[in-house]
Amino acid sequence: MSAHAATAPVKLSGTLVESVKGFVADHGGSATAVLQPLGRIGVRVTLVGSDGILGDRVVADLPAAKELVAAVEGLTEADEWDRELTSVVTPRKSHWAQMAGWVARQKRFPKARNEN
Repeated sequence: MSAHAATAPVKLSGTLVESVKGFVADHGGSATAVLQPLGRIGVRVTLVGSDGILGDRVVADLPAAKELVAAVEGLTEADEWDRELTSVVTPRKSHWAQMAGWVARQKRFPKARNEN
């Protein structure tokens, strides 16, 4: 990697920054970001509002994730998921259905293999 590539400024989309600013404003005026590398896909920035509601965005790489945290007032970076942070997380009711996708709309589920 060249020295130029390492020092190139990170350009974030205005839509991305505005969406995170909106999340912070909607959830108590402050939030914590946990940066989670996803390999070639990029970095997931999981947001935890001061009210405990979760949100997330995916950016290209770690420098972009760090720039996003720096660009949004009221957003701080956590080193990792710790007991204090996980204890405030309160997913909204629709979160589970959103994460489950098509399964959330099912009325019948097959029994697990370990159930009789």
